[in-house]
Amino acid sequence: MPSITIRNVPDEVHRALRARATRHSRSAEAEIRAILAQAAMPDSRLKLGSLLASIAREGGGLTDTEIEQIKQIRDKAPAEPMSFD
Repeated sequence: MPSITIRNVPDEVHRALRARATRHSRSAEAEIRAILAQAAMPDSRLKLGSLLASIAREGGGLTDTEIEQIKQIRDKAPAEPMSFD
């Protein structure tokens, strides 16, 4: 796993990180990892499936007739396994 070194962290920031880590019952290093993970991969990031669903809702969705048309033309044959030969 990669390591990161952060130089010249102000004393007050270091103290605040240690205090925050204590409040969360973890080491300062674990607290910093949690902060970095949250900043790099926030829970609020938009996911493709959610985006597509919201677009469909805003567009009014599909009517029952449209759903039936899609079901009729859908290929129901099982997919062929991929060959790497």
